[in-house]
Amino acid sequence: MPDHRPRLLQDFPRTAFRLIALCLLGYLGGLAAHLIGLPLPYMLGSLFAVALTAGLLPGILPENYKFPEGFRSLFIAIIGTTIGAQITWEIVGNLPRMLPSILALTLFVPLTQAVNYQIFRRIGGYDRATAFYAGAPGGLIDSIVSGEAAGADVRILAVQQFLRIIVVVSLLPVGLSLWYGHPVGSSAGMSMSGGNVGLEHLPEVLGAAVLGLLIFRRLHIPASQLIGPLICSAVLTLSGLAVIEAPGWVVSGCQVIIGTSLGTRFIGVEWGRLLRATWLSALSVAVMLAIGLTLALSVAPLTGQHTDVLVISFAPGGVTEMALVALSLNTNPAVVTMHHLYRIVLTVLCLGFVSKRGWFDTPKAGA
Repeated sequence: MPDHRPRLLQDFPRTAFRLIALCLLGYLGGLAAHLIGLPLPYMLGSLFAVALTAGLLPGILPENYKFPEGFRSLFIAIIGTTIGAQITWEIVGNLPRMLPSILALTLFVPLTQAVNYQIFRRIGGYDRATAFYAGAPGGLIDSIVSGEAAGADVRILAVQQFLRIIVVVSLLPVGLSLWYGHPVGSSAGMSMSGGNVGLEHLPEVLGAAVLGLLIFRRLHIPASQLIGPLICSAVLTLSGLAVIEAPGWVVSGCQVIIGTSLGTRFIGVEWGRLLRATWLSALSVAVMLAIGLTLALSVAPLTGQHTDVLVISFAPGGVTEMALVALSLNTNPAVVTMHHLYRIVLTVLCLGFVSKRGWFDTPKAGA
């Protein structure tokens, strides 16, 4: 008999099975990374496990498979509430001292954009539009949309922008581990929750996460699924209305989901193109991290922040991923998130300014 159920209900069992299988694979990858002592193991381990599986077994998932964004958003929101709980009145009072690092970040964005353009144009051989938008140090979605409108190669642009985040997430914890002389994050026995936290405050964490998603989902601000719950959590914590504390295993579980979703970005990417884009991305990220380190060292004495906090604040990764790195180091994730939100907003404004003037547009055929 024909199945008259809506298509969504017909596909639900298969979709749910794929999602559960991917998350289980991500968890096993995270567990393996934890056992061998990798930094930030549950995010990096799940990312690599899913990416390698997608690359080595190309037929295991449809080429157009998309990780459920609504499902991922809930776990990002939980990370947001955890970060928001780190905002104290002391941090609020010290906001004026962040002005030097904010000014340095204002220099960081156009400087890295210009350097990346040269890397992708001169070394990578990309056309002008693809090189420019691939070199954006933030605003992943905005850079892809603006690049497409300008005539850039969207396939290359998307891979290059995804790799920017993934390479930063991979290299930064390793670099910090070498700097400290020991693994960082949960593999080093550090707790993201600041102690032995039970389940008593988990309803407040989930409530703040859902409230932040519902309020901010229609606002067109970068990383709203992270920033909204962060703001709600900060308000509840600063006002004393709620205690926001999540057990360490909850945050580790969020890492698995985020890492797994990043790993699915490699589905359907050709190995030759991926390898070429990877070494270009590694070069670009290394240069950006060097610029960020230089600026961080120059302004650290003026801000009162530890150098590692500023290094993470200048690293051109995703807001959520960099916040997780900050959490894993027991540094100040609220300060890090504020810097990254500013970096993304500034990058999007710069992209919009350039796009309106069409400076890097690729001429259309016959024009």
